[in-house]
Amino acid sequence: MAYKIGEECINCGVCESECPVEAISEGDGVRVIDADKCIECGACADACPTDAPKAE
Repeated sequence: MAYKIGEECINCGVCESECPVEAISEGDGVRVIDADKCIECGACADACPTDAPKAE
């Protein structure tokens, strides 16, 4: 299952720069992950300072 960014997101953008398939983009005040692009590598979760990305 693809990762999803939870409400802990502070929209810092760290996860977006770490995503190897460019599945993360800026949404309405938070980052969002395109489930169709996500390869479930966990790079976003490893980089996030608030642990917002979670495997669904």
